[in-house]
Amino acid sequence: MEFSHLNERGEVNMVDISGKKIVHREAVASGIVYLRKETIELIKNNLIKKGDVLSIARIAGIVGAKKAFELIPLCHNIPINKIDVHFDIKKDRINIRSKAICDAKTGIEMEALTAVSIACLTIYDMCKAVDKSMVISDIKLEKKTKDEI
Repeated sequence: MEFSHLNERGEVNMVDISGKKIVHREAVASGIVYLRKETIELIKNNLIKKGDVLSIARIAGIVGAKKAFELIPLCHNIPINKIDVHFDIKKDRINIRSKAICDAKTGIEMEALTAVSIACLTIYDMCKAVDKSMVISDIKLEKKTKDEI
């Protein structure tokens, strides 16, 4: 079995994408933050002392996606066309979904996954003073597509 991030000597290296074509790529990722019902109500009514939880988590997710290549050692720096971060508030959780788009030789699933992860972590950080029972769960890639340009 060959590993793409190992060279012929078994050393870690960045994958060479110089021979690949630029294609249109999209990825969708999701995750969940479970919270107490009381915490959900505080978020909905903008009563968390640190501020507007979902607005800040959305911005953090977008910024996180743009920094995926800085956080993940062998991740390529790619031009990102668009990052969306959406929240669906339920009684006991917030479902987070991110869509990332690029025209590049590689990517964009790590950026979508990073957006969701950072948005989840931001919700956790902003609510930890009022909810010690939060759980971040089920961060996953939902879909990845690529189309010739």
